[in-house]
Amino acid sequence: MNTTKKYASTALAAALGVTVLAGCGGSDDTSAGSGASKGSGSKTVTLVTHDSFNASEDVLKQFTEESGYTVELLKSGDAGAALNQEILTKGSPRGDVFFGVDNTLLSRALDNGLFTAYEAKGLARVADGTEQDNQHRVTPVDTGDICVNYDKKYFADKKLAPPKTFEDLLKPAYKNLLVTENAANSSPGLGFLLGTVATQGEDGYEAYWKKLKANGVKVVDGWEQAYNEEFSGSAGGKKAKADRPLVVSYASSPPVEVLYADPQPKEAPTGVSTGTCFRQTEYAGLLNGAKNEAGGKALLDFLISKTFQEDVPLNMFVNPVVTDAKLPEIFTEFGESVEKPATVAPEKIAANREQWVRSWHSLVVK
Repeated sequence: MNTTKKYASTALAAALGVTVLAGCGGSDDTSAGSGASKGSGSKTVTLVTHDSFNASEDVLKQFTEESGYTVELLKSGDAGAALNQEILTKGSPRGDVFFGVDNTLLSRALDNGLFTAYEAKGLARVADGTEQDNQHRVTPVDTGDICVNYDKKYFADKKLAPPKTFEDLLKPAYKNLLVTENAANSSPGLGFLLGTVATQGEDGYEAYWKKLKANGVKVVDGWEQAYNEEFSGSAGGKKAKADRPLVVSYASSPPVEVLYADPQPKEAPTGVSTGTCFRQTEYAGLLNGAKNEAGGKALLDFLISKTFQEDVPLNMFVNPVVTDAKLPEIFTEFGESVEKPATVAPEKIAANREQWVRSWHSLVVK
């Protein structure tokens, strides 16, 4: 899940012996990941993840103190790219645990046999509806809503109301204003596509995208480019002199614009079009063939502990998945609560995802 959590995603390294590696898929990356977990006696557990994983140093230190294991991070690009790397190395994984596969891509991971079943301790505390695999091959870790974000200043200056729904995005007033991510390799992009399937129907989403393309939607590779380079409402976008005041991001993106501003504003500079949201859940799983299976199980237990879950909002800007975790005030004050996000049944995603993406690609990208 690539959200505004990117701002803090490199803050882990240093003091704890927490190593961050950049995974590019070559043989050197494979040896760096799996080689770090040298058998069941290893005191290093390797977490393979997308680039946006982040956690507080004190929280990772607590895991080390409680379990005896040090976490090594192997970051591998956007969620789709990271999953592709694990599929290419299945059976001889680059690490012990994989984090970041979401409900839009879960069936692909399970169908490829990436994970070993393990029922994490504390699983009974996760919110209803977040578990999607009764074999416990994956553990739910967080939830978030993929939504269109808007630049408040742009719309105020233009005296134009921001869009509220998917249908609004087709109006001439919003021509050439929206940037989204490629649904073929970006989880926010895919989530937005699924949101259009959910709201427009399987028989109507193609016609919707034809109209959206005619209305000037711009497609870029991933969230980082869309949010920090193309979106005029973000801090990065302002520096880049971006000219798109609408972007596909998350309902929880506005708090980060407040948190990292100096001085902090009284109001978030960005808003959320709550009628454009799709609910996303992220999972972690013990990789099949993991060198440090014991360490991997301990890490999965920790990922749904109250300690880690309460650390999630301000580090990854998503919602904790356990029901007893409290949200920080800045998150509740400046984030958006989406009461009725669009959803698509997991079995329908599994059966149709590839077809929907191919159709979308031929209509919008080619």
